[in-house]
Amino acid sequence: MIDQIYRKAVLTISGQKAVEAAMRARGWSLAQRFVAGEAAADVIRAAQELEADGVGAILDLLGEFVDSPESANVFAAQILGLIDEATKAGVTPYLSVKLSSVGQGLTVDGSDLGLSNARRILDRMRECGGFMVLDMEDHARVDITLEQFRVLLAEYGAGAVGTVLQSYLYRTEADLKALSELRPNLRIVKGAYLESASVAMPDKADVDASYRRLIYASLRAGNHTNIATHDEHMIEDVKTFVAAHGIPRSQYEFQMLYGVRRDLQRALAQGGQPVRAYIPYGRDWYAYFSRRIAERPSNALFVLRGLLRG
Repeated sequence: MIDQIYRKAVLTISGQKAVEAAMRARGWSLAQRFVAGEAAADVIRAAQELEADGVGAILDLLGEFVDSPESANVFAAQILGLIDEATKAGVTPYLSVKLSSVGQGLTVDGSDLGLSNARRILDRMRECGGFMVLDMEDHARVDITLEQFRVLLAEYGAGAVGTVLQSYLYRTEADLKALSELRPNLRIVKGAYLESASVAMPDKADVDASYRRLIYASLRAGNHTNIATHDEHMIEDVKTFVAAHGIPRSQYEFQMLYGVRRDLQRALAQGGQPVRAYIPYGRDWYAYFSRRIAERPSNALFVLRGLLRG
């Protein structure tokens, strides 16, 4: 419960316009711990550095809740540009895309713009052998995102598109059960949005227990399962679980955040474990940075010390 109170307090404060303005003015040097930069070249360079250590990369252009078709299409065009730049640099693009950033919920010519732009991106990815994850957002968008994921999965296949499930939502075990008949590629996370207790578990212990159940159930179902955690105990438990159940390394991957536990990422890769780091970039970094601060008090102390030094 204390963790929930801390997270709610941080996200509430960070949502105030004055706080956002102050952080945007002074916080970019601190945000760079978690964000690769503002340009595609920055994230590609970060991906190449990780690949040198045997760690894969998830590339994410930051942005969400776009409110016009024009801005959604501009955002989609930027993602297409990223695919082309990454391919030219020898990096096979593995992308994380929030459908709200490319027009989800906006109707153009009778079709959902987010779905239309997702098809544009996947068509380009098909040319270079890339992969796209439909990132999950707040609970209000879960139904439409899963609905559109099913459509895209039928059209492009599990080798091209995956999605994310959040363990703090009460509904997620049922969602996993419904999806598993499709043998999807799933990234399992705990969840970072500010949600009410009516839809999300307020207690960290419950979220952690739910997370473990989801990981094991997804692996048992034969889904390709991406375990998004920095918890070494959980990682060791998963390694024990897959060994005991004969699950090949091709069926799972450990996924972590850029700027967090690079040593652990490197050690897993050196031990032959599949591991990938999520690397965000772009000018719209504030919301993502706020969620990282809200995850743990040590991140808030890091920011406070940096601001005081500034």
